[in-house]
Amino acid sequence: MTPRMLDERLSVLPQIQPEDLPALAAMGFRSIISNRPDGESPDQPATAEIASAAKAAGLQFEHVPVVGGAISDADIARFGTLLDTLPGPVLGFCKTGTRAATLWALSQARQQPVAQLLQAAAQAGYDLSGQAERMAKLAAPDKAS
Repeated sequence: MTPRMLDERLSVLPQIQPEDLPALAAMGFRSIISNRPDGESPDQPATAEIASAAKAAGLQFEHVPVVGGAISDADIARFGTLLDTLPGPVLGFCKTGTRAATLWALSQARQQPVAQLLQAAAQAGYDLSGQAERMAKLAAPDKAS
């Protein structure tokens, strides 16, 4: 289990298990954001199980479930607010880590250049080039058509 760092505040992982939470706390993470809706696959632990294990490990836990390809502006805003307010460093996860990385990039589009966000995601193993146009529109909403 090797978290992929996107920036100094956020790293991401594919699906975690309740028994992973003590090790994540030992790595220095202070908060967890789950981006996976319950019931996506039969082998996935319930959000409540992970939340309980996070609390037992001394970690703050938040759940922002999103479906790939259907990330709303409200989802982006909530994720960004959590990144700004949760104790860090923060670990985000979903099935593969892509949704967590996508939410990060979209939520940071007003603060960082799109190319920089795409590069950071690529270095972590995530190709977010399909989100470049949306990031650009979020970065300059007054110029969006």
